[in-house]
Amino acid sequence: MRQVQLSDVEERVYDAVAALEARGQVPYPDLIAEEAGLTAEQLREPLHQLTEKNLLHREDSPMAGLDFGPRFCARQMA
Repeated sequence: MRQVQLSDVEERVYDAVAALEARGQVPYPDLIAEEAGLTAEQLREPLHQLTEKNLLHREDSPMAGLDFGPRFCARQMA
């Protein structure tokens, strides 16, 4: 089985998403940035890369008119 290599920032972002989920919090970008110690601008690229690597998936708000932005959910690393 192939192991995915992550940069330090990608690993921090993935760990932040997993930590938020473990605490029952919704992993919206602003909370992920705060948990990872990054700005919203610094978070953009690692979120994209982790989604490309199939480690995070983006979910948009299921309720019309109640959109707090996308949330990112962690997939288990093999």
